[in-house]
Amino acid sequence: MGSTERWRQITDAVREAGRMGVAELAALTGASEMTVRRDLEVLAEQGVLERYRGGARSLLLQGEEPPFALRAQEGAETKRRIAAEVAALIADGESVVVDSGTTCLEVARALEHRRLTVMPLSLHAVNALTSAAGLTLLVPGGRPRPGELALTGPLTAASLAALRFDTAVIGCCGLTPADGLTAYDLEDAAVKRAAIASARRVVAVAESAKLSRTALAFVAPASALHVVVTDDGASEEQTAALVAAGVTVRAV
Repeated sequence: MGSTERWRQITDAVREAGRMGVAELAALTGASEMTVRRDLEVLAEQGVLERYRGGARSLLLQGEEPPFALRAQEGAETKRRIAAEVAALIADGESVVVDSGTTCLEVARALEHRRLTVMPLSLHAVNALTSAAGLTLLVPGGRPRPGELALTGPLTAASLAALRFDTAVIGCCGLTPADGLTAYDLEDAAVKRAAIASARRVVAVAESAKLSRTALAFVAPASALHVVVTDDGASEEQTAALVAAGVTVRAV
């Protein structure tokens, strides 16, 4: 088991139980207690949990999104494949709004050397594109959420309302035909809705695990999406349900 997978297992176990001891976590992960202690230090630095002598207690509530720094290390290769597929759907000369989140950050990186006009909705992605020579970078207003650095609030909404994009690349926390595209954060959901409303075409990016998940805040029905790019872990049932809702699904 790699460190990223172990961190996720520890995070989920401690969140479910509320608190767990080092010995319990070592037995769960098959790692040594010394390794688990190092893992707990890393997760404590990221705000996932709080250490106490002999164990840790969770700082994440049920239904709360794990910190950006932890998510950024999960499934990195899968996110890069999804990003490459999204980049292939975008023609030179397009104007593109790129949502916040770890997969959308990879999309921004995949667009770095393209001749496009791009408005990223997070400071992580803005920073990734700052030195892109052939790309026209638009920076929206707004308040960055701590850690995520996603831009939110009325200034972000006003920036989106003032423009019309060829393509919106939208991330999500959950996506099902019944519940549509959902997010954990209410302000984030509002920005996603504004981005969708400003674009001619909507491309959603979602790792396959999110296709069976529903988060708190409703963003849009599945029928509002034109394309969903996911990974090949998506089941035939999940993809068929999205196709039935009128969505083109591309699995990589």
